[in-house]
Amino acid sequence: MTVSSGSPSWYLRRLSRMGPQEVAGRVGDAVRRRRWRSARPDCPSVTGARFTAVLPAGTIAAVSPDAAKRLIAEADRLMAGYAEFFGVDRDDLAAPDWWYDPKTGRRAPWGYAFDVPYRNEDAVGDIKQIWELSRHQYLTVLAAAYAITGDERYAERVAEHLRSWWAANAPLRGVHWTSGIELGIRLLSWVWIRRLLEGWPGAAGLFEDNPVALNQIWHHQRWLAAFPSRGSSANNHVIAEAAGQFAAACAFGWFPASARWRADALRSLERHLRGNTFASGLNRELATEYHGLVLELGLAAVAEADAAGVPVPASVRLVLLRMTDVLAAIVDSRLRPPRQGDADDGHGLVVDGAGTDRWASLLATGDAVFGRLAWWPAVTGTDVRTPLLAALIRPYSKDSTAPAVTRPASRPAHFADAGLTILRGPGEIWCRCDGGPHGFLSIAAHAHADALSVEVRHDGVDVLADPGTFCYHGQPEWRQYFRSTLGHNTLQLDGGDQSVSGGPFLWTRHARSRVLTVDTSVASDGGTARWCAEHDGYQRSVHRRRVELTAASRELRVVDEVDGPHRAKVHLAFHLGPAIAADLVGNRAVLTWTRDGEARSAVLDLPGQLSWRAHRGESDPPLGWYSAGFGRKEPTTTLVGTGFADGAEGFTTVLRFRG
Repeated sequence: MTVSSGSPSWYLRRLSRMGPQEVAGRVGDAVRRRRWRSARPDCPSVTGARFTAVLPAGTIAAVSPDAAKRLIAEADRLMAGYAEFFGVDRDDLAAPDWWYDPKTGRRAPWGYAFDVPYRNEDAVGDIKQIWELSRHQYLTVLAAAYAITGDERYAERVAEHLRSWWAANAPLRGVHWTSGIELGIRLLSWVWIRRLLEGWPGAAGLFEDNPVALNQIWHHQRWLAAFPSRGSSANNHVIAEAAGQFAAACAFGWFPASARWRADALRSLERHLRGNTFASGLNRELATEYHGLVLELGLAAVAEADAAGVPVPASVRLVLLRMTDVLAAIVDSRLRPPRQGDADDGHGLVVDGAGTDRWASLLATGDAVFGRLAWWPAVTGTDVRTPLLAALIRPYSKDSTAPAVTRPASRPAHFADAGLTILRGPGEIWCRCDGGPHGFLSIAAHAHADALSVEVRHDGVDVLADPGTFCYHGQPEWRQYFRSTLGHNTLQLDGGDQSVSGGPFLWTRHARSRVLTVDTSVASDGGTARWCAEHDGYQRSVHRRRVELTAASRELRVVDEVDGPHRAKVHLAFHLGPAIAADLVGNRAVLTWTRDGEARSAVLDLPGQLSWRAHRGESDPPLGWYSAGFGRKEPTTTLVGTGFADGAEGFTTVLRFRG
């Protein structure tokens, strides 16, 4: 069942997932919001402010020509007014309307920030479209273009847009003052804009000598200090809030409260980085793009600390080290990580042009900061961000405060705390098996009902694909589909999801999974790697799945069993990637695709007890779709088998790669 966010029933369900301490904190927030409606103090007087957190000499010269070329091409496109956000092309960026949503044509209403119904698309528009531009990450791209070229046109455009934004978005007025993650990321962007504009004659006049800028920076930090994400919402949002607050308090430490804000933000960052991360290094939300976002935010925060000479707890660097090592461990042959859980294309710091590989960039930064291990995959791409961060962050090996740590001697494949297992075979066969928790915290906001799902690639091409996310707000039937059990490569019983949704970012009952057996050590020697897990999401029945990858025969075998007291109706789904063509005859599908101009193929033998049908691009209800990125979807083929589970009889699926 889908419940719209903000409805009375949603509020009741949301309240049921909070503990007493969180409820008390939110009551305090509500009282503070009422008080702030009529009490908006001015920024304290600041004299003699100077920006000292500049890049070391020679940093820009370390940017590769290839990365610089991509960046400048992107900056020139932005200067011409063009950009694309979440599948919507824009041509109005020369002079943007900060409250306008080009997707729906709506404009967010003016008023006290906490009165704006930002979850209501009918009243506001698509809030992601409105917020994204005001993260000002396109301005960090323009500022980086200035730093590389010295062309003042880029700097002048940045200054023009910042002054426009500040004039249109007075403190606590409008939709851009409603969400802490937006304020935190925006502050981080402003820090980097000021840093990258160093050398431009107007930089000080835009920031430290500008009362309007000082007022905005102060109010952003005051807001973040007052309204941190709490309890069941303390996921990636609180990391962004703390990282942005900390970065601003380091680089813009001009206010009486700056030292307190810096200390409080660092404590929050350290606490929540640990809380949001498994010991293995995987992000607890089990949503891979948020692993990337949190890692980017953490690295950016450490860069500010080292630039300002602020000591950072050793645990912060250690978490970031483990997050980097685990990213190197889970990517496929083309450096693509799993497509697991929600993904909204969110970034912590953007200074690169289109075509830059996000994950290769993170691994390159990890190499520069932590040092690569022998088993890490090779990174051949270039980026702008790595030399900038590496110029500020003290290398782990040279940090006398960093604890000695034992890093994996070989590439790990099973991460028991996260329930994630990667099976690898010849010909770049990559298979992710999901036996982990249903998301993070009591609401599991970014989880999908995907227990025991598999994701299979061949040389980086999605064969059995995780369909992705597509949307958050405004299209509940699509939000529900992309989070659903039927929307993943797993088994659905009696037409229901394994976990129960109470809203677009709320799960009121969580399936519990456990991994029973794992053996990943033999596939590289031509043997068979094995994985087996089960979950209790259907309450009266247990779904158990075995996966075996035999290297010698290039064969993947999936066996599904249902243990329960009644004859359950079964839907078994396999979602094919958008590059895969399928010819289904009976219970056999021949799969074909090309990679780098070479024809590839596989045979998928499906359980004969079920009746199989291919679905593609259906909308009522949605089925047969793939979302490569937020706001984008394309038709693909989904194979669905329908029948009944009869006692101990299992369903066996075999995928054989040819050639």
